[in-house]
Amino acid sequence: MIFDDLRAIQLRYGFLPKAELEALSERSETPLYQIHSVASFYPHFHLAPPPKADVRVCADMSCHLNGASEFRADLEQRFLKSAAADVLIRDVSCLGRCDQPPAVSINDDIFAGVTAASAEAMARSAIRGEAVPEPHPEHARVPCASDPYGDDEKYGVVRKLARTKDWDGVLAELQASELRGLGGAGFPTSMKWDLVRKQPGAEKYIVCNADESEPGTIKDRFIMTHLPHLVIEGMIVAGLVTGSKRGILYIRHEYHLQEEILGEELRRCYHEGLLGKDILKSELAFDLEIFVSPGGYICGEETALLEAIEGKRAEPRNKPPFPVQAGLWQKPTVINNVETFLNVPQILARGAEWYKTQGKNGSRGLKFVAVSGHVAKPGVYEVPMGTPMREVLFDYAGGIRGGRPLKAFAPSGPSSGYLPASMVDVRLDFKALADAGSMLGSGAIVVCDDTTCMLDMALNAVRFYRNESCGKCVPCRVGSQKMTDLLVRWTQGGLAEKQYLADLALIDELCQAMSLTSICGLGQIVPAPVQSVLKHFREEIDAHVLKGKCPSEICFTAAARAGEAQRVGIRP
Repeated sequence: MIFDDLRAIQLRYGFLPKAELEALSERSETPLYQIHSVASFYPHFHLAPPPKADVRVCADMSCHLNGASEFRADLEQRFLKSAAADVLIRDVSCLGRCDQPPAVSINDDIFAGVTAASAEAMARSAIRGEAVPEPHPEHARVPCASDPYGDDEKYGVVRKLARTKDWDGVLAELQASELRGLGGAGFPTSMKWDLVRKQPGAEKYIVCNADESEPGTIKDRFIMTHLPHLVIEGMIVAGLVTGSKRGILYIRHEYHLQEEILGEELRRCYHEGLLGKDILKSELAFDLEIFVSPGGYICGEETALLEAIEGKRAEPRNKPPFPVQAGLWQKPTVINNVETFLNVPQILARGAEWYKTQGKNGSRGLKFVAVSGHVAKPGVYEVPMGTPMREVLFDYAGGIRGGRPLKAFAPSGPSSGYLPASMVDVRLDFKALADAGSMLGSGAIVVCDDTTCMLDMALNAVRFYRNESCGKCVPCRVGSQKMTDLLVRWTQGGLAEKQYLADLALIDELCQAMSLTSICGLGQIVPAPVQSVLKHFREEIDAHVLKGKCPSEICFTAAARAGEAQRVGIRP
Protein backbone atom coordinates (compact mmCIF):
# COMPACT_ATOMS: atom_id res chain seq x y z
CA MET A 1 0.00 0.00 0.00
CA ILE A 2 1.32 3.43 -0.93
CA PHE A 3 0.39 4.87 2.48
CA ASP A 4 2.49 2.28 4.30
CA ASP A 5 5.49 3.24 2.18
CA LEU A 6 4.91 6.97 2.66
CA ARG A 7 4.49 6.57 6.43
CA ALA A 8 7.69 4.53 6.63
CA ILE A 9 9.65 7.21 4.76
CA GLN A 10 8.23 10.00 6.90
CA LEU A 11 8.94 8.08 10.10
CA ARG A 12 12.57 7.72 9.03
CA TYR A 13 13.21 11.29 7.86
CA GLY A 14 10.45 13.37 9.46
CA PHE A 15 9.19 14.32 5.98
CA LEU A 16 9.12 12.94 2.43
CA PRO A 17 12.43 13.76 0.68
CA LYS A 18 12.32 14.07 -3.10
CA ALA A 19 14.95 11.38 -3.58
CA GLU A 20 12.96 8.92 -1.47
CA LEU A 21 9.80 9.56 -3.46
CA GLU A 22 11.72 9.00 -6.68
CA ALA A 23 13.11 5.73 -5.31
CA LEU A 24 9.62 4.65 -4.25
CA SER A 25 8.34 5.44 -7.73
CA GLU A 26 10.99 3.26 -9.32
CA ARG A 27 10.61 0.46 -6.79
CA SER A 28 6.81 0.30 -7.03
CA GLU A 29 6.62 1.10 -10.75
CA THR A 30 4.23 3.94 -9.90
CA PRO A 31 4.56 7.24 -11.77
CA LEU A 32 6.20 9.90 -9.60
CA TYR A 33 3.43 12.40 -10.36
CA GLN A 34 0.91 9.92 -8.94
CA ILE A 35 2.85 9.45 -5.70
CA HIS A 36 3.34 13.20 -5.33
CA SER A 37 -0.34 13.77 -6.06
CA VAL A 38 -1.31 11.51 -3.17
CA ALA A 39 1.34 12.76 -0.74
CA SER A 40 0.47 16.41 -1.34
CA PHE A 41 -3.26 15.81 -0.80
CA TYR A 42 -3.23 14.56 2.77
CA PRO A 43 -2.33 16.80 5.74
CA HIS A 44 -0.61 13.92 7.50
CA PHE A 45 2.33 14.02 5.08
CA HIS A 46 5.09 16.65 4.89
CA LEU A 47 6.91 17.38 1.63
CA ALA A 48 9.40 19.68 3.34
CA PRO A 49 11.19 19.38 6.69
CA PRO A 50 8.77 20.46 9.44
CA PRO A 51 9.86 22.69 12.33
CA LYS A 52 11.19 21.00 15.45
CA ALA A 53 7.88 21.76 17.14
CA ASP A 54 4.89 21.71 14.80
CA VAL A 55 2.12 23.09 17.01
CA ARG A 56 -1.45 23.00 15.68
CA VAL A 57 -4.32 24.42 17.70
CA CYS A 58 -7.83 23.12 17.07
CA ALA A 59 -9.83 26.07 15.73
CA ASP A 60 -13.27 24.55 15.29
CA MET A 61 -16.62 24.85 17.06
CA SER A 62 -16.16 23.36 20.53
CA CYS A 63 -12.58 24.54 20.99
CA HIS A 64 -13.47 27.89 19.43
CA LEU A 65 -16.27 28.29 21.99
CA ASN A 66 -13.79 27.50 24.76
CA GLY A 67 -11.05 30.00 24.07
CA ALA A 68 -8.98 28.43 21.27
CA SER A 69 -8.26 31.83 19.70
CA GLU A 70 -7.00 33.25 23.00
CA PHE A 71 -5.05 30.05 23.62
CA ARG A 72 -3.27 30.34 20.28
CA ALA A 73 -2.57 34.06 20.78
CA ASP A 74 -1.02 33.30 24.19
CA LEU A 75 1.19 30.59 22.67
CA GLU A 76 2.33 32.91 19.90
CA GLN A 77 3.38 35.50 22.44
CA ARG A 78 5.39 32.88 24.32
CA PHE A 79 7.30 31.98 21.15
CA LEU A 80 7.50 35.47 19.68
CA LYS A 81 11.30 35.41 19.46
CA SER A 82 11.64 31.80 18.33
CA ALA A 83 13.00 30.92 14.91
CA ALA A 84 10.65 29.55 12.23
CA ALA A 85 12.77 26.41 12.02
CA ASP A 86 12.15 25.77 15.72
CA VAL A 87 8.42 26.26 16.07
CA LEU A 88 5.38 26.85 13.91
CA ILE A 89 2.00 27.63 15.49
CA ARG A 90 -1.09 27.40 13.32
CA ASP A 91 -4.74 26.39 13.29
CA VAL A 92 -5.85 22.87 12.53
CA SER A 93 -9.24 21.34 11.84
CA CYS A 94 -11.08 19.44 14.58
CA LEU A 95 -8.87 16.95 16.42
CA GLY A 96 -11.73 14.88 17.85
CA ARG A 97 -11.30 16.02 21.45
CA CYS A 98 -14.41 18.21 21.61
CA ASP A 99 -15.20 17.17 25.17
CA GLN A 100 -11.80 18.36 26.46
CA PRO A 101 -11.08 21.76 24.89
CA PRO A 102 -8.78 23.29 23.97
CA ALA A 103 -6.98 20.59 22.00
CA VAL A 104 -3.55 20.90 20.44
CA SER A 105 -1.38 18.69 18.27
CA ILE A 106 2.39 18.80 18.84
CA ASN A 107 4.34 16.85 16.23
CA ASP A 108 1.20 14.78 15.55
CA ASP A 109 0.63 13.82 19.20
CA ILE A 110 -2.68 15.18 20.46
CA PHE A 111 -3.15 16.75 23.88
CA ALA A 112 -6.54 17.81 25.22
CA GLY A 113 -7.56 20.17 28.00
CA VAL A 114 -4.13 21.83 28.01
CA THR A 115 -3.05 25.28 29.13
CA ALA A 116 -0.78 27.61 27.20
CA ALA A 117 1.91 27.01 29.82
CA SER A 118 1.80 23.21 29.50
CA ALA A 119 1.70 23.40 25.70
CA GLU A 120 4.71 25.72 25.77
CA ALA A 121 6.64 23.29 27.97
CA MET A 122 5.95 20.38 25.60
CA ALA A 123 6.85 22.43 22.53
CA ARG A 124 10.14 23.54 24.09
CA SER A 125 10.94 19.91 24.88
CA ALA A 126 10.39 19.09 21.21
CA ILE A 127 12.64 21.97 20.16
CA ARG A 128 15.41 20.56 22.39
CA GLY A 129 15.00 17.20 20.70
CA GLU A 130 13.45 15.57 23.76
CA ALA A 131 10.59 13.13 23.39
CA VAL A 132 7.19 14.64 24.05
CA PRO A 133 5.29 12.11 26.17
CA GLU A 134 2.36 10.76 24.17
CA PRO A 135 -0.84 10.99 26.21
CA HIS A 136 -2.29 7.69 27.41
CA PRO A 137 -5.72 8.51 28.83
CA GLU A 138 -7.52 6.10 31.10
CA HIS A 139 -9.93 3.91 29.17
CA ALA A 140 -11.54 1.60 31.68
CA ARG A 141 -14.60 0.14 29.98
CA VAL A 142 -17.86 1.96 30.72
CA PRO A 143 -20.96 -0.27 30.92
CA CYS A 144 -23.54 0.69 28.28
CA ALA A 145 -27.18 -0.25 27.79
CA SER A 146 -26.36 -1.11 24.16
CA ASP A 147 -24.23 -4.10 25.19
CA PRO A 148 -26.38 -7.25 25.23
CA TYR A 149 -23.58 -9.35 26.69
CA GLY A 150 -22.40 -7.64 29.85
CA ASP A 151 -19.99 -10.06 31.53
CA ASP A 152 -21.27 -13.01 29.49
CA GLU A 153 -19.48 -14.60 26.56
CA LYS A 154 -19.40 -12.13 23.69
CA TYR A 155 -20.12 -12.61 19.97
CA GLY A 156 -23.23 -14.69 20.71
CA VAL A 157 -24.92 -13.51 17.50
CA VAL A 158 -22.02 -14.67 15.31
CA ARG A 159 -21.82 -17.99 17.17
CA LYS A 160 -25.51 -18.60 16.50
CA LEU A 161 -25.33 -17.51 12.85
CA ALA A 162 -22.37 -19.81 12.20
CA ARG A 163 -24.70 -22.69 13.13
CA THR A 164 -27.99 -21.57 11.59
CA LYS A 165 -26.80 -19.56 8.58
CA ASP A 166 -30.17 -17.79 8.72
CA TRP A 167 -29.28 -14.79 6.56
CA ASP A 168 -32.91 -14.08 5.67
CA GLY A 169 -33.79 -14.00 9.35
CA VAL A 170 -31.11 -11.38 10.01
CA LEU A 171 -32.41 -9.10 7.27
CA ALA A 172 -36.00 -9.56 8.41
CA GLU A 173 -35.11 -8.64 12.00
CA LEU A 174 -33.16 -5.55 10.92
CA GLN A 175 -36.02 -4.51 8.67
CA ALA A 176 -38.52 -4.95 11.51
CA SER A 177 -36.34 -2.81 13.80
CA GLU A 178 -36.23 -0.04 11.17
CA LEU A 179 -32.53 0.47 11.91
CA ARG A 180 -31.16 3.36 9.85
CA GLY A 181 -27.65 4.58 9.24
CA LEU A 182 -26.50 6.61 12.25
CA GLY A 183 -23.60 8.43 10.65
CA GLY A 184 -25.77 11.12 9.11
CA ALA A 185 -27.57 9.84 6.01
CA GLY A 186 -30.12 7.62 7.74
CA PHE A 187 -30.42 5.01 4.95
CA PRO A 188 -32.25 1.78 5.98
CA THR A 189 -29.62 -0.76 6.98
CA SER A 190 -31.47 -3.90 5.92
CA MET A 191 -32.08 -2.44 2.46
CA LYS A 192 -28.41 -1.59 1.96
CA TRP A 193 -27.26 -5.05 3.04
CA ASP A 194 -29.86 -6.77 0.86
CA LEU A 195 -28.84 -4.73 -2.18
CA VAL A 196 -25.22 -5.86 -1.77
CA ARG A 197 -26.25 -9.44 -1.07
CA LYS A 198 -28.17 -9.60 -4.36
CA GLN A 199 -25.35 -8.19 -6.49
CA PRO A 200 -23.73 -10.75 -8.81
CA GLY A 201 -20.15 -11.87 -8.27
CA ALA A 202 -18.26 -13.34 -5.33
CA GLU A 203 -16.07 -10.34 -4.49
CA LYS A 204 -17.79 -7.95 -2.08
CA TYR A 205 -16.62 -5.77 0.78
CA ILE A 206 -17.76 -4.49 4.17
CA VAL A 207 -16.41 -1.09 5.22
CA CYS A 208 -16.87 0.63 8.56
CA ASN A 209 -16.60 4.41 8.40
CA ALA A 210 -14.87 5.43 11.64
CA ASP A 211 -13.49 8.66 10.22
CA GLU A 212 -15.68 10.99 12.26
CA SER A 213 -14.09 14.39 11.66
CA GLU A 214 -17.02 16.79 11.88
CA PRO A 215 -16.54 19.32 14.70
CA GLY A 216 -18.36 18.15 17.81
CA THR A 217 -18.50 14.49 16.71
CA ILE A 218 -16.82 12.13 19.17
CA LYS A 219 -19.41 9.39 19.77
CA ASP A 220 -17.61 6.85 17.58
CA ARG A 221 -14.43 7.42 19.57
CA PHE A 222 -16.38 6.50 22.72
CA ILE A 223 -17.99 3.44 21.11
CA MET A 224 -14.68 2.08 19.81
CA THR A 225 -13.14 2.59 23.25
CA HIS A 226 -15.86 0.90 25.27
CA LEU A 227 -17.78 -1.37 22.87
CA PRO A 228 -15.26 -2.51 20.23
CA HIS A 229 -16.62 -6.07 20.23
CA LEU A 230 -20.06 -4.91 19.08
CA VAL A 231 -18.62 -2.91 16.17
CA ILE A 232 -16.54 -5.88 15.04
CA GLU A 233 -19.43 -8.31 15.50
CA GLY A 234 -21.70 -6.07 13.44
CA MET A 235 -19.15 -6.11 10.63
CA ILE A 236 -18.78 -9.90 10.79
CA VAL A 237 -22.57 -10.31 10.60
CA ALA A 238 -22.68 -7.98 7.59
CA GLY A 239 -19.99 -10.03 5.90
CA LEU A 240 -21.74 -13.33 6.50
CA VAL A 241 -25.15 -12.06 5.38
CA THR A 242 -23.94 -10.37 2.19
CA GLY A 243 -21.41 -13.02 1.21
CA SER A 244 -18.44 -10.72 1.64
CA LYS A 245 -15.11 -12.27 2.59
CA ARG A 246 -13.27 -9.10 3.62
CA GLY A 247 -13.95 -6.11 5.84
CA ILE A 248 -12.05 -2.89 6.40
CA LEU A 249 -12.46 -0.63 9.40
CA TYR A 250 -11.40 2.86 8.29
CA ILE A 251 -10.35 4.92 11.32
CA ARG A 252 -9.12 8.52 11.50
CA HIS A 253 -5.41 8.82 12.25
CA GLU A 254 -5.98 10.97 15.35
CA TYR A 255 -7.53 7.97 17.15
CA HIS A 256 -4.34 6.15 18.19
CA LEU A 257 -5.80 4.67 21.37
CA GLN A 258 -8.91 3.39 19.61
CA GLU A 259 -6.76 1.84 16.89
CA GLU A 260 -4.87 -0.08 19.59
CA ILE A 261 -8.07 -1.21 21.32
CA LEU A 262 -9.61 -2.43 18.06
CA GLY A 263 -6.36 -4.15 17.07
CA GLU A 264 -6.31 -6.03 20.35
CA GLU A 265 -9.95 -7.06 19.88
CA LEU A 266 -9.25 -8.29 16.34
CA ARG A 267 -6.35 -10.42 17.54
CA ARG A 268 -8.65 -11.96 20.16
CA CYS A 269 -11.25 -12.72 17.47
CA TYR A 270 -8.73 -14.46 15.25
CA HIS A 271 -7.41 -16.43 18.24
CA GLU A 272 -10.94 -17.61 19.13
CA GLY A 273 -11.82 -18.52 15.53
CA LEU A 274 -14.37 -15.75 15.09
CA LEU A 275 -12.47 -14.37 12.10
CA GLY A 276 -10.49 -16.07 9.36
CA LYS A 277 -10.88 -18.81 6.79
CA ASP A 278 -13.11 -21.19 8.78
CA ILE A 279 -15.16 -19.24 11.32
CA LEU A 280 -16.01 -21.51 14.28
CA LYS A 281 -15.51 -24.58 12.04
CA SER A 282 -18.47 -23.51 9.90
CA GLU A 283 -16.63 -23.26 6.54
CA LEU A 284 -17.60 -19.58 6.54
CA ALA A 285 -14.84 -17.03 5.97
CA PHE A 286 -14.41 -13.38 6.80
CA ASP A 287 -11.23 -11.36 7.34
CA LEU A 288 -11.16 -7.94 8.95
CA GLU A 289 -8.41 -5.33 9.05
CA ILE A 290 -7.90 -1.74 10.17
CA PHE A 291 -7.04 1.02 7.71
CA VAL A 292 -5.67 4.21 9.27
CA SER A 293 -6.74 7.36 7.44
CA PRO A 294 -3.97 9.58 6.06
CA GLY A 295 -6.06 12.56 7.23
CA GLY A 296 -8.71 14.98 6.01
CA TYR A 297 -12.39 15.58 6.77
CA ILE A 298 -13.36 14.74 3.21
CA CYS A 299 -12.45 11.10 3.91
CA GLY A 300 -15.69 10.84 5.86
CA GLU A 301 -17.58 11.01 2.55
CA GLU A 302 -18.14 7.38 1.64
CA THR A 303 -16.77 7.40 -1.90
CA ALA A 304 -13.80 9.60 -0.94
CA LEU A 305 -13.07 7.05 1.78
CA LEU A 306 -13.05 4.29 -0.83
CA GLU A 307 -10.65 6.26 -3.00
CA ALA A 308 -8.31 6.62 -0.02
CA ILE A 309 -8.35 2.88 0.70
CA GLU A 310 -7.41 2.32 -2.94
CA GLY A 311 -4.35 4.55 -2.44
CA LYS A 312 -5.65 7.59 -4.28
CA ARG A 313 -6.54 11.18 -3.43
CA ALA A 314 -9.71 11.22 -1.35
CA GLU A 315 -11.86 12.93 -3.96
CA PRO A 316 -15.56 11.95 -4.00
CA ARG A 317 -16.88 10.01 -6.94
CA ASN A 318 -19.87 10.96 -9.03
CA LYS A 319 -22.97 8.96 -8.13
CA PRO A 320 -24.53 6.81 -9.49
CA PRO A 321 -23.23 4.18 -9.45
CA PHE A 322 -23.53 3.88 -5.68
CA PRO A 323 -21.18 1.79 -3.52
CA VAL A 324 -23.73 -1.02 -3.20
CA GLN A 325 -23.14 -1.60 -6.91
CA ALA A 326 -19.59 -0.33 -7.50
CA GLY A 327 -17.76 0.44 -4.28
CA LEU A 328 -14.27 -0.60 -3.20
CA TRP A 329 -12.26 -1.70 -6.23
CA GLN A 330 -15.56 -1.23 -8.13
CA LYS A 331 -17.10 -4.19 -6.31
CA PRO A 332 -20.38 -4.18 -4.32
CA THR A 333 -19.70 -2.67 -0.91
CA VAL A 334 -21.58 -2.10 2.33
CA ILE A 335 -20.47 1.10 4.04
CA ASN A 336 -21.92 1.77 7.47
CA ASN A 337 -21.03 3.97 10.39
CA VAL A 338 -19.57 2.70 13.69
CA GLU A 339 -22.84 3.21 15.59
CA THR A 340 -24.87 1.43 12.90
CA PHE A 341 -22.72 -1.70 13.16
CA LEU A 342 -22.92 -1.45 16.96
CA ASN A 343 -26.72 -1.68 16.84
CA VAL A 344 -26.84 -4.86 14.76
CA PRO A 345 -25.75 -7.35 17.49
CA GLN A 346 -28.01 -5.84 20.13
CA ILE A 347 -31.04 -6.00 17.80
CA LEU A 348 -30.32 -9.61 16.81
CA ALA A 349 -29.58 -10.66 20.39
CA ARG A 350 -32.57 -8.95 22.00
CA GLY A 351 -35.05 -8.71 19.15
CA ALA A 352 -36.54 -5.92 17.09
CA GLU A 353 -39.41 -5.43 19.55
CA TRP A 354 -36.97 -4.76 22.38
CA TYR A 355 -35.14 -2.24 20.19
CA LYS A 356 -38.35 -0.40 19.37
CA THR A 357 -39.26 0.00 23.05
CA GLN A 358 -35.97 1.70 23.89
CA GLY A 359 -37.03 4.96 22.24
CA LYS A 360 -39.38 7.66 23.46
CA ASN A 361 -42.32 9.45 21.88
CA GLY A 362 -42.68 6.96 19.04
CA SER A 363 -38.96 6.85 18.19
CA ARG A 364 -36.95 3.62 18.16
CA GLY A 365 -33.71 2.55 19.79
CA LEU A 366 -30.94 4.18 21.74
CA LYS A 367 -28.67 6.94 20.43
CA PHE A 368 -25.16 7.95 21.39
CA VAL A 369 -24.83 11.73 21.39
CA ALA A 370 -21.81 13.93 21.98
CA VAL A 371 -22.50 17.15 23.86
CA SER A 372 -19.87 19.90 23.87
CA GLY A 373 -19.46 23.65 23.89
CA HIS A 374 -20.84 25.70 26.77
CA VAL A 375 -22.16 22.81 28.90
CA ALA A 376 -21.30 21.86 32.46
CA LYS A 377 -20.57 18.20 31.67
CA PRO A 378 -19.37 17.76 28.08
CA GLY A 379 -19.13 14.16 26.96
CA VAL A 380 -20.87 11.25 25.24
CA TYR A 381 -24.27 10.07 26.48
CA GLU A 382 -26.44 7.10 25.56
CA VAL A 383 -30.04 8.32 25.45
CA PRO A 384 -33.36 7.00 24.13
CA MET A 385 -34.10 8.18 20.63
CA GLY A 386 -36.91 10.73 20.80
CA THR A 387 -35.61 12.36 23.98
CA PRO A 388 -36.29 16.13 24.02
CA MET A 389 -33.15 18.17 23.48
CA ARG A 390 -33.83 20.04 26.72
CA GLU A 391 -33.51 16.78 28.64
CA VAL A 392 -30.25 15.90 26.90
CA LEU A 393 -28.69 19.29 27.64
CA PHE A 394 -29.93 19.84 31.18
CA ASP A 395 -30.47 16.38 32.66
CA TYR A 396 -27.58 14.52 31.03
CA ALA A 397 -25.02 17.27 30.30
CA GLY A 398 -25.68 19.30 33.44
CA GLY A 399 -27.07 22.42 31.80
CA ILE A 400 -25.26 25.51 30.58
CA ARG A 401 -21.91 26.12 32.22
CA GLY A 402 -21.95 28.78 34.91
CA GLY A 403 -25.74 28.84 34.91
CA ARG A 404 -25.87 31.16 31.90
CA PRO A 405 -28.87 31.21 29.54
CA LEU A 406 -28.90 28.98 26.47
CA LYS A 407 -28.71 30.94 23.23
CA ALA A 408 -28.38 28.33 20.49
CA PHE A 409 -27.37 24.75 19.76
CA ALA A 410 -26.29 22.75 16.73
CA PRO A 411 -28.01 19.32 16.80
CA SER A 412 -25.23 17.75 14.74
CA GLY A 413 -22.20 19.97 14.34
CA PRO A 414 -21.93 22.67 11.66
CA SER A 415 -23.71 20.59 9.01
CA SER A 416 -26.99 20.78 10.95
CA GLY A 417 -26.93 24.56 11.34
CA TYR A 418 -27.96 26.30 14.56
CA LEU A 419 -31.32 26.31 16.29
CA PRO A 420 -32.34 28.99 18.82
CA ALA A 421 -33.01 28.32 22.52
CA SER A 422 -36.74 28.62 21.83
CA MET A 423 -36.56 25.27 19.98
CA VAL A 424 -34.82 23.35 22.76
CA ASP A 425 -37.82 21.04 23.20
CA VAL A 426 -37.31 19.52 19.75
CA ARG A 427 -36.93 15.75 19.98
CA LEU A 428 -33.82 13.78 19.12
CA ASP A 429 -35.36 12.11 16.12
CA PHE A 430 -34.86 12.00 12.34
CA LYS A 431 -38.25 13.49 11.45
CA ALA A 432 -38.57 15.93 14.35
CA LEU A 433 -35.24 17.58 13.60
CA ALA A 434 -35.90 17.60 9.85
CA ASP A 435 -39.21 19.34 10.51
CA ALA A 436 -37.32 21.89 12.61
CA GLY A 437 -35.10 22.69 9.62
CA SER A 438 -32.11 20.74 10.93
CA MET A 439 -31.07 17.08 11.08
CA LEU A 440 -30.14 14.31 13.49
CA GLY A 441 -26.92 13.63 11.61
CA SER A 442 -24.24 12.08 13.79
CA GLY A 443 -25.68 13.45 17.04
CA ALA A 444 -22.93 15.99 17.70
CA ILE A 445 -24.71 18.56 19.86
CA VAL A 446 -22.74 21.79 20.23
CA VAL A 447 -24.14 24.29 22.75
CA CYS A 448 -23.79 28.09 22.75
CA ASP A 449 -24.58 30.31 25.75
CA ASP A 450 -25.73 33.94 25.65
CA THR A 451 -22.18 35.29 25.24
CA THR A 452 -21.84 33.72 21.79
CA CYS A 453 -21.79 35.72 18.56
CA MET A 454 -23.77 33.66 16.07
CA LEU A 455 -22.26 35.40 13.04
CA ASP A 456 -18.85 34.45 14.39
CA MET A 457 -20.04 30.84 14.74
CA ALA A 458 -21.38 30.80 11.18
CA LEU A 459 -18.03 32.06 9.95
CA ASN A 460 -16.20 29.45 12.02
CA ALA A 461 -18.29 26.67 10.45
CA VAL A 462 -17.98 27.92 6.87
CA ARG A 463 -14.24 28.42 7.27
CA PHE A 464 -13.96 24.80 8.42
CA TYR A 465 -15.67 23.58 5.26
CA ARG A 466 -13.57 25.93 3.11
CA ASN A 467 -10.40 24.51 4.64
CA GLU A 468 -11.55 20.90 4.25
CA SER A 469 -12.91 21.09 0.70
CA CYS A 470 -10.99 18.68 -1.51
CA GLY A 471 -11.23 21.21 -4.35
CA LYS A 472 -12.44 18.73 -6.93
CA CYS A 473 -15.62 20.56 -7.89
CA VAL A 474 -15.94 24.29 -8.61
CA PRO A 475 -19.15 24.97 -6.63
CA CYS A 476 -17.59 23.80 -3.38
CA ARG A 477 -14.05 25.07 -3.96
CA VAL A 478 -15.02 28.55 -5.11
CA GLY A 479 -18.35 28.83 -3.28
CA SER A 480 -16.94 28.05 0.17
CA GLN A 481 -14.19 30.64 -0.29
CA LYS A 482 -16.61 33.30 -1.52
CA MET A 483 -18.99 32.60 1.35
CA THR A 484 -16.11 32.90 3.83
CA ASP A 485 -15.10 36.24 2.29
CA LEU A 486 -18.64 37.58 2.59
CA LEU A 487 -18.97 36.57 6.25
CA VAL A 488 -15.58 38.05 7.08
CA ARG A 489 -16.76 41.32 5.56
CA TRP A 490 -19.93 41.18 7.63
CA THR A 491 -17.93 40.71 10.83
CA GLN A 492 -16.03 43.88 9.95
CA GLY A 493 -19.22 45.93 9.49
CA GLY A 494 -19.57 49.31 7.88
CA LEU A 495 -21.52 48.29 4.77
CA ALA A 496 -24.16 50.43 3.14
CA GLU A 497 -27.63 48.91 3.09
CA LYS A 498 -27.51 48.59 -0.70
CA GLN A 499 -24.30 46.56 -0.54
CA TYR A 500 -25.71 44.42 2.28
CA LEU A 501 -28.78 43.59 0.21
CA ALA A 502 -26.51 42.67 -2.71
CA ASP A 503 -24.50 40.42 -0.39
CA LEU A 504 -27.66 38.71 0.83
CA ALA A 505 -28.76 38.05 -2.75
CA LEU A 506 -25.34 36.62 -3.55
CA ILE A 507 -25.48 34.41 -0.44
CA ASP A 508 -28.82 33.04 -1.64
CA GLU A 509 -27.35 32.29 -5.08
CA LEU A 510 -24.30 30.62 -3.57
CA CYS A 511 -26.43 28.50 -1.24
CA GLN A 512 -28.61 27.31 -4.09
CA ALA A 513 -25.72 26.62 -6.44
CA MET A 514 -23.69 24.71 -3.84
CA SER A 515 -26.67 22.70 -2.61
CA LEU A 516 -27.69 21.64 -6.13
CA THR A 517 -24.39 21.21 -7.95
CA SER A 518 -21.68 20.13 -5.51
CA ILE A 519 -20.51 16.58 -6.11
CA CYS A 520 -20.68 15.47 -2.48
CA GLY A 521 -22.31 16.28 0.84
CA LEU A 522 -19.56 18.64 1.97
CA GLY A 523 -20.37 21.28 -0.62
CA GLN A 524 -24.08 20.65 -0.25
CA ILE A 525 -24.14 21.41 3.50
CA VAL A 526 -21.77 24.41 3.55
CA PRO A 527 -24.78 26.78 3.39
CA ALA A 528 -26.48 25.22 6.45
CA PRO A 529 -24.80 27.26 9.21
CA VAL A 530 -25.20 30.51 7.25
CA GLN A 531 -28.84 29.92 6.38
CA SER A 532 -29.73 28.95 9.95
CA VAL A 533 -28.10 32.05 11.46
CA LEU A 534 -29.80 34.28 8.90
CA LYS A 535 -33.12 32.64 9.74
CA HIS A 536 -32.94 32.65 13.52
CA PHE A 537 -30.48 35.46 14.36
CA ARG A 538 -31.01 38.03 11.59
CA GLU A 539 -31.10 41.01 13.98
CA GLU A 540 -27.64 40.08 15.21
CA ILE A 541 -26.24 40.06 11.67
CA ASP A 542 -27.96 43.36 10.86
CA ALA A 543 -26.29 44.93 13.90
CA HIS A 544 -22.87 43.86 12.64
CA VAL A 545 -23.29 44.94 9.06
CA LEU A 546 -25.36 48.09 9.34
CA LYS A 547 -24.40 49.42 12.77
CA GLY A 548 -20.85 48.14 13.13
CA LYS A 549 -21.77 46.56 16.45
CA CYS A 550 -21.31 43.00 17.71
CA PRO A 551 -23.94 42.41 20.42
CA SER A 552 -21.62 39.84 22.04
CA GLU A 553 -18.58 42.14 21.77
CA ILE A 554 -16.53 39.48 20.01
CA CYS A 555 -16.07 41.01 16.56
CA PHE A 556 -14.53 44.46 15.82
CA THR A 557 -11.78 43.96 18.41
CA ALA A 558 -8.05 44.19 17.79
CA ALA A 559 -7.72 40.51 18.66
CA ALA A 560 -10.40 39.58 16.12
CA ARG A 561 -8.70 41.60 13.37
CA ALA A 562 -5.32 40.09 14.18
CA GLY A 563 -6.76 36.59 14.18
CA GLU A 564 -8.42 37.07 10.84
CA ALA A 565 -5.21 38.46 9.36
CA GLN A 566 -3.38 35.30 10.48
CA ARG A 567 -5.99 33.06 8.90
CA VAL A 568 -5.75 34.70 5.49
CA GLY A 569 -1.98 34.88 5.63
CA ILE A 570 -1.38 38.64 5.91
CA ARG A 571 0.23 40.77 8.56
CA PRO A 572 -2.28 42.38 10.95
